[in-house]
Amino acid sequence: MTTTVTEQLADALAARADAEGLVDVAYRTMDSPAGTLLLAATDAGVVKVGFESDDDALGELAARISPRVLQRPARLDETVRQLEEYFAGRRREFELPLDLRLAHGFRRHVLDELRDVGYGTTVSYSELAQAAGNPRAVRAVGSACATNPIPIVIPCHRVLRSDGSLGGYGGGLHVKRALLDLEQHPAA
Repeated sequence: MTTTVTEQLADALAARADAEGLVDVAYRTMDSPAGTLLLAATDAGVVKVGFESDDDALGELAARISPRVLQRPARLDETVRQLEEYFAGRRREFELPLDLRLAHGFRRHVLDELRDVGYGTTVSYSELAQAAGNPRAVRAVGSACATNPIPIVIPCHRVLRSDGSLGGYGGGLHVKRALLDLEQHPAA
């Protein structure tokens, strides 16, 4: 595929901005079994994994972190590598620096607890509320999962209703089911 002069200029300008430390949020997309994912990172780590249904992810990043958001795929190569390994069934834990500034208060605490839910296991919203120190906050746990800025890496897909049904999922229930199936029957 040939690039146009305009595309070459845009890439050169983005590279210069990156080299001069003017990129606060780097992003790229990747194709995956869960659909096209938007990946974004700051200098602190991965800040966003967005599904196709998250149509204003870049706007949210610009509003909540910085308007200096540029496409810089190379800065997310390690994230892509680890996600590809996960989808291929060769990775059970992510070893990525994370920037959790988009989650606050109890929601942040829930995400911290979620990181301890192991590959191939599930917990209920109620069990997660108890682990997070507030057994009555089942709805708040659901809200924390629904607003998880880094799904898959922070495995909110592993949270089920008390009756074992799926509940909700930002990427769609078909994606949640596929992720759970992947972890029960890894390809590798």
